[in-house]
Amino acid sequence: MNRSSPPRRRLIANLRYLFALLKRFRITLLLTAALFLGAPPIYQLQCELPGGEHVKAGKALQHVYFLLFGQPSLDCADDWVLTVLNLLIPPVGIALVVDGVVRFAYLFFAKHKSDKEWIEVIAETLKGHIIVCGAGRVGYRVVDQLLSMGKDVVVVEKREDGAFVSVLRDQQVPLLIDDIRSPQCLPRLNVRAASAIVCSTDDDLANLNIALDARRFNPGIRVVIRLFDDDLVAKVRDTFKAEALSSSSLAAPAMALAALDPRIVHSFRIGGHLMVVSVFEARTGLPGITISEVRDRFGALALSLRRGGEDKLHPNGDQRILDGDLLTLQAEYPDYRRLRAFTGEAHPPIWSDNESALPALTRPTGTD
Repeated sequence: MNRSSPPRRRLIANLRYLFALLKRFRITLLLTAALFLGAPPIYQLQCELPGGEHVKAGKALQHVYFLLFGQPSLDCADDWVLTVLNLLIPPVGIALVVDGVVRFAYLFFAKHKSDKEWIEVIAETLKGHIIVCGAGRVGYRVVDQLLSMGKDVVVVEKREDGAFVSVLRDQQVPLLIDDIRSPQCLPRLNVRAASAIVCSTDDDLANLNIALDARRFNPGIRVVIRLFDDDLVAKVRDTFKAEALSSSSLAAPAMALAALDPRIVHSFRIGGHLMVVSVFEARTGLPGITISEVRDRFGALALSLRRGGEDKLHPNGDQRILDGDLLTLQAEYPDYRRLRAFTGEAHPPIWSDNESALPALTRPTGTD
């Protein structure tokens, strides 16, 4: 998943981040503005030079600036108001420098460190984002899919040495290393403004705790829970009103169809109908007929047509199929069998490479 953000999106993200920083440091900025806008005029009015002239604006501003670091440039000891200012400005200056300049610069320029405070600032800029809990194999693939659809994602992982932690950081995905069950974890990720949370750790109890905490902070958030206990899935779905998915229920249909016919790349059910998606190479039967004829005769919908290295989604019905075309077709399983028999491929092979039907993905290895 080596994709770079479009320049416009990156610019908008940086502007949102800058706005969040300005909002977080608003008190510091207001004190700084009050100091540099309010103190110099007082020195102009109250402080007189040896010749009786009042201090110019530039000199007064210079005096306030150097006074922040305990280095006054004007001698105004005769005026008690200015004496009080000379005593108050240095400690205020130290606080402004430490809290304002140092922390602001750190949070603005040290994004790569994935500090908790930086993650919190990033999350404050997001609205309608999706929180993914767990950076294992499942969590990584969820993040990959969401990013490919242009969604804002924030990830939280308990272990610094997680399998995909470094991969996600290289891709500049906001990643918080924290105990997921910590009371401050979800607030740091701005869960109140999130649209959904995906609990994809390998601990059923932890996933349930995360889901309950998320609903407590944001009752309207969509919750997706990964569970290993099939009996628990139905109970959670009915009582908690959340999408609960078990690894076995997701893997079993795919494994069954792979054993039945490895050329099937995807399947789903509509009521009692088993729908399958498969790739057909036009060799026998298909060349010469149109997309509409395939639909009318076999009930198969053409999802894509690859010809000469170019993919076309939803090809027109009057387009004629040529020898060597790759068609991704969706049909009910019995219709799929009839179509395979029509193309002379009734018997499935030992294995089938269907990468041509799927988006190109980088598939790193790791553990859950």
